[in-house]
Amino acid sequence: MQVEHLPLEGPLLLTPKVLGDDRGYFLESWNRRRFAEALGIAEAELPTFVQDNQSRSSRGVLRGLHYQVDPEPQAKLVRCVAGEIFDVAVDLRRDSASFGQWTGARLSGTNHRQLWVPVGFAHGFLTLSDTAEVLYKTVGYWNRACERSLRWNDPAISIDWPVADLEGLEPLLTGKDAEAPTLAVALAAGDVFSEAMP
Repeated sequence: MQVEHLPLEGPLLLTPKVLGDDRGYFLESWNRRRFAEALGIAEAELPTFVQDNQSRSSRGVLRGLHYQVDPEPQAKLVRCVAGEIFDVAVDLRRDSASFGQWTGARLSGTNHRQLWVPVGFAHGFLTLSDTAEVLYKTVGYWNRACERSLRWNDPAISIDWPVADLEGLEPLLTGKDAEAPTLAVALAAGDVFSEAMP
């Protein structure tokens, strides 16, 4: 597995080794030992994945920016198994030098990349292909009381979403995501993190 450290401390871009021939391919999408090595921690210290989620989205669908606060924060290991998305993590660790900054990567069914989104980050993605199937493992169960959202186009974060790839389509959001608070509102409400876990 190739491990790429992104500009923000915490998120990682993981690319598995793909073994293929004219019959197809094989890859190892999850290996506990290798994942612990990628995070630079002992396997015994690795947080436990407790839930697997899958979504299917049409072109232009933008999901996010989502996160969960205490007592049930979530970390996510995200991959796109069909189609292509632009996947984003936003640093919400108040004491971080990169607070309010973002990093992103294209994940697709052909590049097999995975984005590790640690606790302390909001997550979202934009669907670039006609449809996209996204799978993600979570540390922490979904908990409605802990669920929070950030405005996808908050100028204070200024995510460079590749909307030009949509060829004139506007991003499609749920009403809740379209009306999500800005980073300034989340910070004033205390809906950010002081530090992140692995």
